[in-house]
Amino acid sequence: MINNTTQKIEIVKVQHSKINEVDFDNLSFGKTFTDHMLICDFKDGKWEIPKIVPYQPITLDPTARIFHYGQSVFEGMKAYKDVQDNVWLFRPLENCKRLNISSKRLAIPELPEDYFMEGLKTLLQLDKDWIPKSEGNSLYIRPYIFATGKGLHASPSDEYKFIIVCAPSGAYFSGKVKVLIEEKYSRAANGGVGFAKAGGNYAGQFYPTQLAIDKGYHQVIWTDNNTHDYIEEAGAMNIFIRINDTLITAPTSDRILDGITRKSIIDIAKDEGINVEIRKITVKEVVDASNNGSLKEMFGTGTAAVISPIESFRCKNQDYILPELENSYGSLLKKRITDIQTNKAKDTFGWRYKI
Repeated sequence: MINNTTQKIEIVKVQHSKINEVDFDNLSFGKTFTDHMLICDFKDGKWEIPKIVPYQPITLDPTARIFHYGQSVFEGMKAYKDVQDNVWLFRPLENCKRLNISSKRLAIPELPEDYFMEGLKTLLQLDKDWIPKSEGNSLYIRPYIFATGKGLHASPSDEYKFIIVCAPSGAYFSGKVKVLIEEKYSRAANGGVGFAKAGGNYAGQFYPTQLAIDKGYHQVIWTDNNTHDYIEEAGAMNIFIRINDTLITAPTSDRILDGITRKSIIDIAKDEGINVEIRKITVKEVVDASNNGSLKEMFGTGTAAVISPIESFRCKNQDYILPELENSYGSLLKKRITDIQTNKAKDTFGWRYKI
């Protein structure tokens, strides 16, 4: 383990920053990257000391295991800057913990917590000028680990690379989304890797999602792989459904990601006095609620979008429109969580982490 990591991380600074080339008033999501990146290699059975270097391409052998057997996990985080120019993270230790849970499932060596935290803090201190202050923008952070060991034998790699890159970004989604409830394809199965943030989980979603897009929808609502009777996730997000004044979300399992935004929304909703039920919910229950007028809201939750409201869903060749609400739970909860993240409100939960 590293003691006093910040004194030992090797830092190679860029000669010329590209920050002045960026239009911070018109940021797309995840397409512009900061001057520096963190990189750390696993070799000879141990993680080496992290380094911070100029953002740059990496070179891999053609037989690197990532290309052949898909050993890759990642996290999504954000950094925020308040009006006093203080820099904040939101529950970063949860991201570190989940990265290691994902790694363990894919036979990737776990990363020491202080490598993750001290490396991240050092990187953000170096590139803090890249963190947007404008409303709705943030610095998106992508930590990830992948197999770099050479060879074609179908077995875990003996070498890995941990990288953190950062992207000043605007909103992931703008406005409400139309979704299609999936009746054929599955995102995950019992005993699989659905609970892990593995790259392959997302690759497997792209094709059925594109089919939905081709039909005029933005995303897919994933259902259970056995019967397709139960609502599980919304695209790459967890999902919440409001029936009357009760907010319902599916329990986490080996098929469903333990979303950090998801569990934060649950705690905030309870703090607001909203009745929250963590239970299985069937497609039929949602359709019936829409038909009898008790379905009030549906929204996805995740780091990138925070809360993405759903305006309609399609099930068995029929579209169901959700009502327009003046004071929705989604808007209330989004304001509560983003005010905490950006230091505009008191953090009674102890989630905010100052850099």
